[in-house]
Amino acid sequence: MTAPRYAPNDGVIDTARAALGDMLVDAIDHVGEVSLTVVRDRLIDAMVVLRDTPGLEYQQCMEIAGVDYPERAERFDVCYHLLSLTRNHRVRVRVTTDEVQAVPSVTGIWPVAGWLEREVYDMYGVLFSGNPDLRRILTDYGFRGHPLRKDFPLTGYVELRYSEESKRVVYEPVQLAQDFRSFDFMSPWEGAQYVLPGDEKAPQPEAKGAPTPAPAAAVAKADDKGPTPAAVDKPKTTDGPADTGAGKADPGDNAADKPAADTAAEPETPKAKRAPRAKAADPDAAAEPAAKRTRKPKAEPEGGE
Repeated sequence: MTAPRYAPNDGVIDTARAALGDMLVDAIDHVGEVSLTVVRDRLIDAMVVLRDTPGLEYQQCMEIAGVDYPERAERFDVCYHLLSLTRNHRVRVRVTTDEVQAVPSVTGIWPVAGWLEREVYDMYGVLFSGNPDLRRILTDYGFRGHPLRKDFPLTGYVELRYSEESKRVVYEPVQLAQDFRSFDFMSPWEGAQYVLPGDEKAPQPEAKGAPTPAPAAAVAKADDKGPTPAAVDKPKTTDGPADTGAGKADPGDNAADKPAADTAAEPETPKAKRAPRAKAADPDAAAEPAAKRTRKPKAEPEGGE
């Protein structure tokens, strides 16, 4: 998947310089991106010109971002990222300010800028004149400071927790259980030039190679010794099958050991017949009364012989 293609920057700076006039402070084309710096108090007029001038036509405000440079008098940069749908091109417009001087709000041109300006105010503390609802949007109510300023402490000023006594979330001053530590994520296998905590107890590594108790003078390199001589006078070799016994005829494979072709085959032993399986008794016959199965005696004739 490749990045979307945009129109080239050819002629964009010349067109913007001709359209903005004295409103433009600086214009640069760096790493394929055009950045225009305009006068802070005339930001609204400059944005209208960039939106309506043919050849520029930046209809949408995609993002507003802040940058902090504490060493400057006007320490903050407010960057507006504009997109031209008709020309498929982007441009960055920036103004500079400090903690006191407000930047004109562009919500009258792009209503979406309302929330974007609130983010810059919340993170950097930059004020925007004309924003109808300039309040924090990312941090909590009563938050102290602005987190993305370079001089804001990493630990902050307050911490929150749930209190079982109050049955609600409470704010308390930050109390760290340990001193601030500087974590170093470089692996010692990557060539760290220092001793890790606890490694000072272990012996320092010797020269490259496997460790050995022998002194360095007594250790000879394997390449200096040359090939190791054989331990026998005459190496065992096999020059032919006679040396190993391979290829000799099998005693049972001779023609005389095999039976003659006209020898009558032995008669096959008849298989024993399997006894017939006994039939299962009929349950109805077994249940028949014994009186029906006995024969009645014949009646004797009247009058004896």
